[in-house]
Amino acid sequence: MGLSGQKLLPSAKTFVAELRNAIVKSRHSLHLLGLALFLFLAPLGHSTQSSAAREYHLRFFHTHTGERLDVVYRRGDQYIPAALDELDHFLRDHRTGDVKHFDPRLFDLLHDLTASLGDSSGEIDVVCGYRTPWSNEFLRTRSAHTGVAQHSLHMQAEAIDIRLPGIPTSELRDAALRLHRGGVGYYRTSDFVHVDVGRVRRW
Repeated sequence: MGLSGQKLLPSAKTFVAELRNAIVKSRHSLHLLGLALFLFLAPLGHSTQSSAAREYHLRFFHTHTGERLDVVYRRGDQYIPAALDELDHFLRDHRTGDVKHFDPRLFDLLHDLTASLGDSSGEIDVVCGYRTPWSNEFLRTRSAHTGVAQHSLHMQAEAIDIRLPGIPTSELRDAALRLHRGGVGYYRTSDFVHVDVGRVRRW
């Protein structure tokens, strides 16, 4: 009995030592795995947080109604429904009071346009937003040189006529053309620029 115990004792010590080494190695491996996961996931979490935190902001003055609007219409990738409702009402047909839902891409276009000119916090003068078919026809037929299209995208709430105070309209036109995001019309005499989210074209 004592002899068997003496023979088993070294084996038991070896087993315990090997077990301890295995546990240490396992802990080390788990630590490395945890560190690797942290390094992989941390940038993704930071990117998602940064994207979600980014606010898209626009400021307007309507040249016909005299109204002003200062609004955050989007956070990250999410448009804010209440803000879009405010924008739709602000850009209503000022002749009839009719409201139409605007394509939000137009607001993204305006945001990027002002940012490209270093004027992202500046106020945008709105000359014309939504136009009902009645208003469009009224403007189109009042003289031979109005430049109002029969099928204007203003009637689809996909276009807007604007100025940026302190920035020449020719410079505003060139910046809009560089974005290559839709139609750009330059009205030098009336001193405004038309932008829309239709097909890319210029006049």
